[in-house]
Amino acid sequence: MRLRPSIFILPVLLLALALSISARLSPRQAAPPPARTPSAAGSRVECGALPSKLLGRSVRFCAVLPPSYDAHPDQRFPVLYWLHGLGENEQSFVGTSALALLEDLREQGRLGEFLLITPDAGRSFYLNSRDGRTRYEDFFMREFLPAMERRFRTEASRATRGISGVSMGGFGALHFGLKYPKSFGSVSAHSAALMEKPPEAVTNAAHHGFFEDVFGWPLDLAFWDRNSVFAAARHAPLDESWNIYFDCGAEDDFGFDQGNQALDRLLTSRGIRHEFHLYPGRHGGGYFAKHLPASLEFHWKVFREELKGRQ
Repeated sequence: MRLRPSIFILPVLLLALALSISARLSPRQAAPPPARTPSAAGSRVECGALPSKLLGRSVRFCAVLPPSYDAHPDQRFPVLYWLHGLGENEQSFVGTSALALLEDLREQGRLGEFLLITPDAGRSFYLNSRDGRTRYEDFFMREFLPAMERRFRTEASRATRGISGVSMGGFGALHFGLKYPKSFGSVSAHSAALMEKPPEAVTNAAHHGFFEDVFGWPLDLAFWDRNSVFAAARHAPLDESWNIYFDCGAEDDFGFDQGNQALDRLLTSRGIRHEFHLYPGRHGGGYFAKHLPASLEFHWKVFREELKGRQ
């Protein structure tokens, strides 16, 4: 029998979600990796920390710089912001097989050169918290993006700036992409943590868990609704420039397949161009590894078309 969020005790759901995602990841290391790490295929990984006035602390990040970045110091590149899931951190792409997959796709000629940047977001869901103490959304849009595009040689244009993520990061990518359409020319997500309504377990005062950190307690349903991906989709402008890709496993352990299908229906009803796939699979590393190439190639296709149009 399949389990749905409505019958989970919330802390169990969240712990299982974190563990299922983290199973494919290296755990957070006691010490950060070297700031500059060349990969076997010639890319360079640069990690660091950005001081944030809005958060009152520094936020770690890692950037994958393509092989030509150092060889051609006057060249600028498209950029893909990649958002991690619950229980992950800024190492979740560069510290796993995802980086090797990226390099393999480049060697096969399926990807060209672009930067990939991933920040640490903790358990924020990439939102400003209800109590105002953690303004992660403001940090990401107002501090992180401008700082990264000053530090690295990006094209710094909508058409060459994409955003992607898995699970909690998929929620964040769709939220940012739909809410800030002038900032991102391509948007993708795998197994995005989408629920039209909060799990019933949240209404139990003994089991509100970490949702209090983001959505307050008692749970502010109006705040939940305002910050949902569905709200962003309902208010997204109607034009022909959308480039949206998302997929989910039909046997998703947390019922996120239902939320993803609901978003597909909403975008379709509004005439917003997108590509959605419901594939066989559950919520975990095997599913993500199998479908990550699709989103990377999706973004590269958008980048490539923009660059070709400038020639």
